[in-house]
Amino acid sequence: MEVEYSLNSDDSQSETCSYQEAHIGQEESDVPPSSSLPASTRCLIVTFELRLKIFRLVNDTFTEVSKKKTLLALALTCKSFTGLALDLLWQDLRGLAPLIRCLPQSLWKVTGKLEFQRTMTFDDWSIFCKYNHRVRSLDTAVHEVVHLPLDIEIWRAFSCPPFSLPLLPNLISLTWREYNETFLYVYLFVTPKLKTLDMSRKGPGISTFGLCEQSMLSCISMLCPSVSHCRFLFCGEDTSTALQSWSHLKSVKTEQISEAAILHLSNLPSLRVLVFKLPPIPISANTQKLLQRSVFCAIEELGIECEGSPTLLDAFFEKLRVAPKVISCIVTDGMGSILALPALISRISNTCAHSSLEQVRLRISELDMDPDASIGAAAFQPLFAFRNLRRLDVETDCSVQLNDAVLLQMAKAWPLLERLFFHPYYFHLSHDVTPHAFVSLLQHCPCLVSISVFVNWSTIDGCDIPPVIPYQGFAHKALSQASFGNPRICHPTRIAAFISAIAPNVKSIGVWDSDFYNGHPDLEKYLSRWNLVDHLVKSFSMVREQERRTKLNGDGGGDEGSYDHFGVVQLAQETESGEATVGGGGESSEGDSDGDSGSGDEYVPYEEQVTSEEELMF
Repeated sequence: MEVEYSLNSDDSQSETCSYQEAHIGQEESDVPPSSSLPASTRCLIVTFELRLKIFRLVNDTFTEVSKKKTLLALALTCKSFTGLALDLLWQDLRGLAPLIRCLPQSLWKVTGKLEFQRTMTFDDWSIFCKYNHRVRSLDTAVHEVVHLPLDIEIWRAFSCPPFSLPLLPNLISLTWREYNETFLYVYLFVTPKLKTLDMSRKGPGISTFGLCEQSMLSCISMLCPSVSHCRFLFCGEDTSTALQSWSHLKSVKTEQISEAAILHLSNLPSLRVLVFKLPPIPISANTQKLLQRSVFCAIEELGIECEGSPTLLDAFFEKLRVAPKVISCIVTDGMGSILALPALISRISNTCAHSSLEQVRLRISELDMDPDASIGAAAFQPLFAFRNLRRLDVETDCSVQLNDAVLLQMAKAWPLLERLFFHPYYFHLSHDVTPHAFVSLLQHCPCLVSISVFVNWSTIDGCDIPPVIPYQGFAHKALSQASFGNPRICHPTRIAAFISAIAPNVKSIGVWDSDFYNGHPDLEKYLSRWNLVDHLVKSFSMVREQERRTKLNGDGGGDEGSYDHFGVVQLAQETESGEATVGGGGESSEGDSDGDSGSGDEYVPYEEQVTSEEELMF
């Protein structure tokens, strides 16, 4: 579970103040009295606050390329625009290469990497200082193909500037992805103003995390005491010492930490998000006792991972009482985790406040999985107490035994549900949910947007399309994404007619995931049929919408109005078996072994040749 880090409103206000402080002197010295200026120039003199809003609108709404071009044009428009436009142009820096390329070309060259070909002079540093104070955010991660690695000599040159460190004195956000010997140069960029720190040291060929790196982390925590958002990913290394040095943390994502660090974080009144990995031994009785007090008082998202036995999670939750909105539990390389899952769910129900929890995510993987193992529906009943639940994600290495009764209970217990996902890894899925129960879920959960349950479509697949719309015209408008496991169907048109009636706004239907079923003998046949279902649902929904608008207009489809057609409509043609196919003929072939009378090729959907918006523009 990824945690998003963003500057809060307080940070934005302080940033605005810093802009004002940086430009207040320039405003007084650069702008002559308005009476001495021509009218064409006076119209460009606007207050700093208004100018900042206009420039930020450009910065926040334009595309990356357009934004840079526009800000550069503004910087060249007049002297009073230059400083602020350059501030916004340089505030977010992806790697140091753009800054180095602003230096004289005689200094650097590109040979598969960016390197210096002479010594940096005082004049070079003077040019560097025209831009370094404007940078607010630095990200050294590889975002683009054009990213150039820096030669080690560049890092050594930067470590000896003719001014006091840091190199970027106004930096408030740092994402550091340098590895091996360049990792330690992070000290060049840590500032007392730093609020967001995202560091990782993962990848092939990464050396061990030794005493030098540990010492560096300890120093960083002292050099930037105001960090409020941090993310540490160091291949399982303990970052407890650094975390215990910060007292203003609002969000933390890290790997394994000590009990002392857990207790420190639990007492921070500002902490909103915490994602971490438990130590390999159960929490001690003394720590459990301390966690029994009022802890994590402001927590909104709590994510916990453990390796091996789920009893580690059980021991952590035993005395804990919290009120998060989101809780996530991950067990990797488990031993007996599936059998312990019902107890873990029950523990979550006892730990979390019933009125606050909105999202539950469970991911359980077994080291040695029994192919016949399954999770009974009763395991999820403790979660019915969370009446405000909006999202449930369950990912396991075994089958989840859902049925109509349990799905209806979930629907009634969680009327605000927006996402319901069950992700099994293996082929032996339980398809005990009927279309009727699926519709009942939609009726009780009007906010449901995405769902993954394993529906048995045989009752719809085995009957002709009825002359009336099913369920008295009920239509769920919110559902846009659906996944149904690996159902076997023979008549795509019947399934599509049903889904388009009850969920007309579905944008995608996921079945027979090739990641799970690659090599399965029936994959190609049934996936092609479901691709046709996905195509027909969209087409049928469009026709239903046309009929609805026609009725609202009160006429029989007169020639009022016009339509813009972005593709050619292909009429459905009926095969000899009475089945429909789109955009092509339909000589039926010999029946399949399961009794359907069409070959897999008949059900490949017609691919519309739709002109893209980009092509239409030219």
